Amino acid sequence: MREASVVAIGLLGAALLGGVAHAQSQPPPQTPPRPASVVPPWTAPDDLPLPAWARSLAPRKDEISVFQGPNGAATRRGSVPSTTLLPLFGARRGPGCTGRWFLVGPSSWVCGDAVDMRAEDAVRPDAPLAEDGLPFRYFFVGREGASAFLNLETAEDGISDQDLDPGFGVAVDSERKAFGGTWGHTRKGEWIALRELVPARPSLFHGGEVEGAVDLAWVVPDRATVFAAASGTAKKSGTRARFDRVAVREERASQARGTGVMVRISDDGVEPAEWMLARDLARPSIATPPTELDAAAMARGERWIDVELATQTLVAYEGTRPVFATMVSTGLGPQGSDTATPRGVHRIWVKLLTSTMDNLEHEEAEQHYSIEDVPYVQFFDKAVALHGAFWHRSFGHVHSHGCVNLAPRDAAWLFAFTGPHVPAGWVAALPTLSEPGTLIRVR
Repeated sequence: MREASVVAIGLLGAALLGGVAHAQSQPPPQTPPRPASVVPPWTAPDDLPLPAWARSLAPRKDEISVFQGPNGAATRRGSVPSTTLLPLFGARRGPGCTGRWFLVGPSSWVCGDAVDMRAEDAVRPDAPLAEDGLPFRYFFVGREGASAFLNLETAEDGISDQDLDPGFGVAVDSERKAFGGTWGHTRKGEWIALRELVPARPSLFHGGEVEGAVDLAWVVPDRATVFAAASGTAKKSGTRARFDRVAVREERASQARGTGVMVRISDDGVEPAEWMLARDLARPSIATPPTELDAAAMARGERWIDVELATQTLVAYEGTRPVFATMVSTGLGPQGSDTATPRGVHRIWVKLLTSTMDNLEHEEAEQHYSIEDVPYVQFFDKAVALHGAFWHRSFGHVHSHGCVNLAPRDAAWLFAFTGPHVPAGWVAALPTLSEPGTLIRVR
């Protein structure tokens, strides 16, 4: 099976909400006046106006769907969690909703049955990203297993709501002191004693933005030799460590048989020159645009992504101009197998801030068989996705069960770069006519 579980892909399909129209709650005392620069929400001329104090909408359930039009049969636009206060721009009646439909953004509507009006301004609840690029703190269940409780007050009784086996991965969004220890609150609403968890230690590797040329590479072995001449038998002048970024100034066939191509990493005119074996480097290559992008798309600088299996690298483009490059880990298996990253050209069909995945690495199934809230997931070929990986550091080597694994900081950068963009506070977004999914080519 692919890396993403059926549950993960079904996240967007779980929120067709019904119910009766909500009662409009009264605003809190002394609601501040609406700034003169803020246009009040609009309504249809023949409909009741919205309350003058209404400024935002609060989802009534853990997660609700956003639609592209004021119609329950409209295409989904994305998903929003209960922690987000959505902006309120307008309202109109439409099928599939007992109350009114509310406009919360461009081509973005939510059913009034699923939200409550609020007097507060719309807010984004997300905390700033940590240095490692992850949206939350991640842990793995320790070797003795862990007990999870839906209610922390009942944890002292020791009767757990769920027992987690070693290797299960969880995301923790808050902590609390209780019963002589620290407890973590997971994104799934459970409390687990942190003494039963092992903190994830993600790679801090980050590719880099480039300016029209991909003249860089990264060291793949733990330690690689630097030579004073274009020969694998030349004098050794130093070493470079794994993940070191080096400049690529020149390529030349080695003067020593069996050592292959050499790459000069020192600047022009610098003596003694520094050379490395090309096989010790992950070096992306410039790619011609796929035929699916025509001249007009190239002229307007349409964004697209190129994944190169041979070098285990990824380059992001705007038109014909490369703007970002990094190392990745793609599928372990040969083309056509269940564990391969399939070659081809596709477009992102959904983006999820996080998604639960299982069977992440076939050879490591016992260690990490299921991880909640894998970050920055961008599905582009059925269940094949770009996503962040904090459980390994094998970037530059094949490693995954089919998806394209990225270091967390790279995954966050690409998540912001590609379309459809995920609005502030949302947890999922689907393409629209005005913002199609970014094209991904695997070659």
